[in-house]
Amino acid sequence: MNYLAQGIGTVNPPAPVSRFGGGSLTGIPLFLNIILKTLVMGASIFALINFILAGYAYMSAGGEPKKIQDATSKITMTVIGLVVVAGSFTIAAIIGKLLFGDYNALLRVTIFTP
Repeated sequence: MNYLAQGIGTVNPPAPVSRFGGGSLTGIPLFLNIILKTLVMGASIFALINFILAGYAYMSAGGEPKKIQDATSKITMTVIGLVVVAGSFTIAAIIGKLLFGDYNALLRVTIFTP
């Protein structure tokens, strides 16, 4: 049997994609890394929008204690959310250093296959 594309050359898999910041990651680890970065960016954008809306609510409160308290609590909750997002990376790095001797041990996704 003679195929049309026979003799043209060989097909090699593409090189690891590094434009997403994955370095030498490929496949599922790269996908999970992109998902994690997307979630962190989404949390950051959500926090920025919350700050803007809470600031506007605070300015337009007109001296009403209930509206001022709502805006202040919204700002407080946004700051706590940002601390949780940043703290999760810090805690993962500390646990990775304590258990595995590497700060990036838990931050680097590794999938073991047979």
